[in-house]
Amino acid sequence: MAKTNYFVYQEDVSTFGFDWGKLSLTVAPEINGAGRFSGGVVDLPSGEGHARHNHPGAEEIIFVISGEGEQMVEDENGYPITTKVGPGCTIYVPESRFHSTKNTGSGPMQLFVVYSPPGPELALRELPDFRLLPPGS
Repeated sequence: MAKTNYFVYQEDVSTFGFDWGKLSLTVAPEINGAGRFSGGVVDLPSGEGHARHNHPGAEEIIFVISGEGEQMVEDENGYPITTKVGPGCTIYVPESRFHSTKNTGSGPMQLFVVYSPPGPELALRELPDFRLLPPGS
């Protein structure tokens, strides 16, 4: 039977490492040929988070797998709406809207993120604290 990339574990792919945490892309054009979205697992240590940013031309879905945090998403007028989030919460970030996530819990926070269309995550490679970590890191 031919090997497929339909079933991908976080430890099977390279990871984007940052001072604030990690992103492991598990679905993307370069991983398994996905054409309309990309996504992966984000790990945030306690007290860490990603700064306010946006993805021009892309929507994002953030699903909280574990941990507790604070999520900000700007409304259509640019006003920041911030709320506490935890396991099972789905956050929708409309196209091009600024948003941020911070782990406010005492343990790690894990998220699954989806970008549509794919590609916004590739801009992360340009950040000054970016480092590519080998699979299993």
